[in-house]
Amino acid sequence: MDIRALLIENVQQGIADGTLQIGEAVKRLRVDGAGMLQTQYARMCKISVRTLIQIEQGEGNPTMKSLNAVFRPFGLQMGVVRRPRKL
Repeated sequence: MDIRALLIENVQQGIADGTLQIGEAVKRLRVDGAGMLQTQYARMCKISVRTLIQIEQGEGNPTMKSLNAVFRPFGLQMGVVRRPRKL
């Protein structure tokens, strides 16, 4: 498995098990996966830099469209996952 695929898998797992917040996941994909600055990545995803910053900082109330836009370059989209029950 290549490094990019491993990164994507780790991000998916972290979000699914609750150890990784959405904003942290986006930043990790942008920096480690794409190697881009916020301005570059926002332009590529067709969202504003302000929206990207808010997503990465876990602020604001991003739309599903914006969230899907930042995950799309990695073949991901927002969805519903089953979470294990805490006993």
